[in-house]
Amino acid sequence: MLKYNGRYGEYGGAYVPEALAEPLVKLSLEFENLVKKTDFQNEYIYLLKQYVGRPSPLYRASRLSEYIGSTVYLKREDLNHTGAHKINNTIGQVLVAKHMGAKEIIAETGAGQHGVATATAAALMGIPCKVFMGAKDAERQALNVRRMKLLGAQVITTTMGTATLKDAVDAALMYYVEHPDSFYLLGSQVGPHPYPKMVGYFQSVIGNEAREQILEQEGRLPNSIFACAGGGSNAIGLFSGFLEDAEVEIFGAEGGGLDKPGNTAATLSYGKPGVFQGTYSYCLVDENGNPCESHSVAAGLDYPGISPQHAYLKDTGRAKYFPVSDDEALKAFELLSQLEGIIPAIESSHAVALASKILKNKNQLAIVNLSGRGDKDVEREF
Repeated sequence: MLKYNGRYGEYGGAYVPEALAEPLVKLSLEFENLVKKTDFQNEYIYLLKQYVGRPSPLYRASRLSEYIGSTVYLKREDLNHTGAHKINNTIGQVLVAKHMGAKEIIAETGAGQHGVATATAAALMGIPCKVFMGAKDAERQALNVRRMKLLGAQVITTTMGTATLKDAVDAALMYYVEHPDSFYLLGSQVGPHPYPKMVGYFQSVIGNEAREQILEQEGRLPNSIFACAGGGSNAIGLFSGFLEDAEVEIFGAEGGGLDKPGNTAATLSYGKPGVFQGTYSYCLVDENGNPCESHSVAAGLDYPGISPQHAYLKDTGRAKYFPVSDDEALKAFELLSQLEGIIPAIESSHAVALASKILKNKNQLAIVNLSGRGDKDVEREF
């Protein structure tokens, strides 16, 4: 097993088979080189603006604010092309893949939003695409499976383990080991270096925009910011714009599931540090210290690992993370729909639920990252 750079305190690094060591080093060097080039930046910014539809609005949710007793703004990532924050990262990584001459894109997906965004970006660049998905997630997110196939991607389901996001990542990594010439487009801020750094970089547009927008609309920074955290990409996207502002409290909403060990996806609340899927971070483990199954009503949060940067933010106390139960998230799902006419992804509903609880009658100013829209969840029977 190989270890090299890419650390957030003690967390991160790359713990990978020798077969992946060289491709990952090559990817890291190419990424670091490309982001310094004006042509690459111009192309990325152009596509974010003209194709994705950025900047996404920062919307003052008046009725939700009145209900909670604090002023709440929603960062509307649900209005991006494909309906979630995932497209920010896939456009960036597919541009890297194009510059590297990639002949095939592979990806994993849980809720299907990353799969759809990857299939979209791959179609845009004319690169064949394979998306790995757990069979359970493919069933509960059938609409996104159809969208991926319509976009020309091959959807490969796995029945390993619990047939959810962890197993999709395992399947994609196994394929990558066997086909190291493929470009693995990882969707969350997890996995071996350089993926956490790349994903964090491409998602930082969320926090950069939100910071500028709240200053323009309110003339000051918020008291707090909120985002859901599964692997951690949408959360670190928002958090990154405010990490240096000590007066801004940062909150992450984890998939609490049934809110007890063995029936949860709240990795930072119930997990322990260890090596999992190529990186050193927190992980949900069993009594023997082995990675165990997770549970969340939200497929995008149903993952036993977490971003190494979030692990660092938890340990340093810069961000606080709390489990949000399935029931709490479902109530927030209906609440936002009925108060604001905005149907959120069930993942994003966790952040709405946590904000509603912490901000109740505080008369504070806050931003909640609405990471995706809930079209994919409307037909589900919870």
